Amino acid sequence: MSRVVLAAADEELILRVKQACDGDVHVLPAGRLPADPARLFEQLLDDELPDVLVIGPGASPDAVLTLAARLDMQTPGITVVLITEASQQMWQAAMRSGIRDLLPPTANVPEIRDALDRASLAATGRRRVLRPATETERYTGRVITIASPKGGVGKTTVSTNLAIGLTAAAPQSTVLVDLDVQFGDVASALSLVPEYTLPDVVRGPASEDTMVLKTFLTQHPSGLYAVCGAESPAAGDTVRGEDVTRLLAMLAREFRYVVVDTAPGLSEQTLAALDRATDVVMLTSMDVPGVRGLRKELDVLRELCMIPAGRHVVMNFADPKGGLSVRDVETTIGAGVDVVLPRAAGVPASTNLGVPLLQSGSKRDPMVKELKRLVSRFAATPLMKPGRYRAKHRAAS
Repeated sequence: MSRVVLAAADEELILRVKQACDGDVHVLPAGRLPADPARLFEQLLDDELPDVLVIGPGASPDAVLTLAARLDMQTPGITVVLITEASQQMWQAAMRSGIRDLLPPTANVPEIRDALDRASLAATGRRRVLRPATETERYTGRVITIASPKGGVGKTTVSTNLAIGLTAAAPQSTVLVDLDVQFGDVASALSLVPEYTLPDVVRGPASEDTMVLKTFLTQHPSGLYAVCGAESPAAGDTVRGEDVTRLLAMLAREFRYVVVDTAPGLSEQTLAALDRATDVVMLTSMDVPGVRGLRKELDVLRELCMIPAGRHVVMNFADPKGGLSVRDVETTIGAGVDVVLPRAAGVPASTNLGVPLLQSGSKRDPMVKELKRLVSRFAATPLMKPGRYRAKHRAAS
């Protein structure tokens, strides 16, 4: 029997499901079923994703459908079975959300066992399609999108340092994409003089062949590869959302880490990067406008079901004299802050010189220490495999 997780069930249903699984079932604690997969995964004490998720009648139908739709998009190797009184309308909504099977609350042990067997086979088949046997030794890289509703919060500083840190952890395996299509300055931040820029990479032969694509990348002395921003806003405006989707898919097949520096707000290109992301770093400054803006952006992304399981909230320019505390920020945005980057005197010089702090800063510098902590959220953990989920991939609650 595959790994089964049960949620929103009473004691009597738990007993029947355990009998159907010969006792091999992980029961989530009682309480409201989260609509966000990341919050659901945080309840798995052994940090391993299920093959089958069984949801009992104790959950809100809206929460179930939202969660199932997000699981179907983010982790399609998990099959959802819902136990509920099913009307025709519920059947249709469930199928649209990717739910595999519906069982009545009165289902007996053999019926539950049969449904779990079908769900297990479906999960195995979907993972086989997602990752053919001939590709088991290849990986699909993590696409890490750095986003913020406002400019001036240090997205490029965070993006370049994260990319440099990941390059140190996995040489030749990281690429940084400057997706601020109008005013991207990754090239300046890394002292690069690119021969080709983003519009060149998403057009012509580079967009059709990964071998050609690699020759269009700009290489940093550290071993980091980069897709630098357009030379002019007009040239950048020619890059469409579908171009971004295709580019990130190609890069993720060739690189272990794809770091994406985006423009402020939710442009077409940023939404495409968020849609493709396995991880999103939500960045805010430690001030009221920045925090409120982040809260609004998180609300929009939740409504669009575009927050991936790997969500990391980073607060920049932290200053205890600023009048806000980390707790104030967490209360406002409704999420935990994972990394706090302090104000650092060395950042402006680092930016002007085009040398990231993780290359030039002192190991004792608090900013360097926090940047390394951000890098460790990705570099210290293996890539997610189908049907698995590691603790350090989880977004903080």
